[in-house]
Amino acid sequence: MRALSYAYLAAIFAFIFLPVVVLVLFSFQAGRLPVPPFDGPSLKWYAEVLSDRDLMAALRNSLFVALISSTIALTLGFLAAQGLARVHLPGSVIMRGLLIAPMTVSYLIIALGLLSMFNVIGVRPSLWATGVGHVVINLPLCFAILFAAMGDHQKNAERAARDLGASEWQVTTLVTAPMLKPALLAAFFLSVTFSWDEFIIAFLLTRFDVTLPVEIWSMLRSGLSPETNAIGSLVFLVSIAILIILELTVFRKPKP
Repeated sequence: MRALSYAYLAAIFAFIFLPVVVLVLFSFQAGRLPVPPFDGPSLKWYAEVLSDRDLMAALRNSLFVALISSTIALTLGFLAAQGLARVHLPGSVIMRGLLIAPMTVSYLIIALGLLSMFNVIGVRPSLWATGVGHVVINLPLCFAILFAAMGDHQKNAERAARDLGASEWQVTTLVTAPMLKPALLAAFFLSVTFSWDEFIIAFLLTRFDVTLPVEIWSMLRSGLSPETNAIGSLVFLVSIAILIILELTVFRKPKP
């Protein structure tokens, strides 16, 4: 029975990580096609990626959009969660539902709606338009995470701070935000991840300055290449490194 459990666990991990292993392995392919037999190892395609101006520009664009849109989404989501968690308003249930509703809508529908709205008001496709779209899809996520993390113990701490003479700004920055630090960080980095990987909104709302997923899609139109494997491997390794650093620093539980 135990052997069957281990086999099942190994099958799950193989199903999850085998595509990533293949991606990384064939990024070191010396030939022009990332298919067996393996011909390498070679760092040729990593050098190609790092010297590709279009890819590097797309990488910078993705970082810019992800960081700015995630910061805005986190700020708005925090303020909305703080307001609806601490103040009982008529129709607050409906307000929460409306805030979370974009999570249930296809990104294609959101992108088409934003594209139509921008055409009406005269906003051209750009990285800023893409950033607005990413705020739309990430704000509900931030709101849901932060609203769920706000409990009565935080409300009591906020009340005690007010009784001691703290202003609302001091309560928010010195009491509420520090107590919600894990939830804030989780919401922010999840938003960055979703923005970083998002393709449909970025494809429809950009024109000349594109994000990394759109640039990779453009490369794939000409066929498979170890260069796409190399850029995918770099993105994956950077993501894993950030996750490990956060796990060892921010999310590490203090020793009792």
